[in-house]
Order: sequence, then structure tokens, then C-alpha cells
Amino acid sequence: MSRFGGIVNKVKLGFGLVFLALLTAGCGAPDQINARNLQAAHKSMNRIKQHLTQDDRLPFEMAYWLVREQVKNEADFLKTIDGKAPSQLIELGKAAFGARKSAGDPKYAKVENWEQLLAESGKQRADDGDTEQQDPRDKKGYPRVDYKMHAM
Repeated sequence: MSRFGGIVNKVKLGFGLVFLALLTAGCGAPDQINARNLQAAHKSMNRIKQHLTQDDRLPFEMAYWLVREQVKNEADFLKTIDGKAPSQLIELGKAAFGARKSAGDPKYAKVENWEQLLAESGKQRADDGDTEQQDPRDKKGYPRVDYKMHAM
């Protein structure tokens, strides 16, 4: 009976180790970018952005896209951002901004520093959000319910 009990304990231990391995492999760090491919990186970035404070969302998103513009090769981009926390990605974005500004990129010539870039981007987003695109067919407002009701 003791041999049978030893086998059962080994089986339990084996299942426990397999379960633990699967659990740890399936759970990535919730505040780090998963960049195993480009689609996973975008999903990860959006998920992280939703959990950031309102003040940290814009710098995080700007940093992501600045790094993406700087590192053209997809594999190199994924290696660069994989496992990065939001604060680390923001630092990479600041460095990318500095490199592009010092290289004389006309897109960033008018911008003095990172904070001004964020302020202008935030203002542009607010302006874009305020102007709702209206359908030209809706010039008279919403159509009435009895719009074409007539006697049959």
C-alpha cells in the first residue's frame, strides 16, 4: 500500500508542477507591454493605457508612437518595447523625441520640449473632439417621425 501511496503523491506533484507552469506562462505582467507580435503589442498598449491615470495616458501613447516611428523594423521595435513598463516606455519616447528634434525633423522644429509636445497634442485632441462631423443631410435637424405619412 505504501508503494501505491508514493505513486499517487508523485502524480499529484507532477500535476501540480504542470499546473503551476501553465499558470505562470499564461499570466504576463499586467503593467508591461507584451510584444510577441505587433497585434499583441497594440492590444497590450491599449489595455495598459486604459488602466493609467488620465494624466499618464497621453504621454504613454505619444511615447509608443514616437518609438514606433523611430524604429522602422518591426522585429527591432518589438524587441525594444517588449516587457517595458509605462514609465520606461515614456522615457524611450522622450529619447526618441529628443533624437528627432536634434536631427532637425521639421515636424518637431516648433516644439521646444516634451511637455510642450504633450500640451499641443492634448489641445489638438480636445479641438478634434469638440468638432463633431455632421451629416450634410441633417441640416434641418432630426427628421420627424411622421415624415412621409400620407393617406393611402
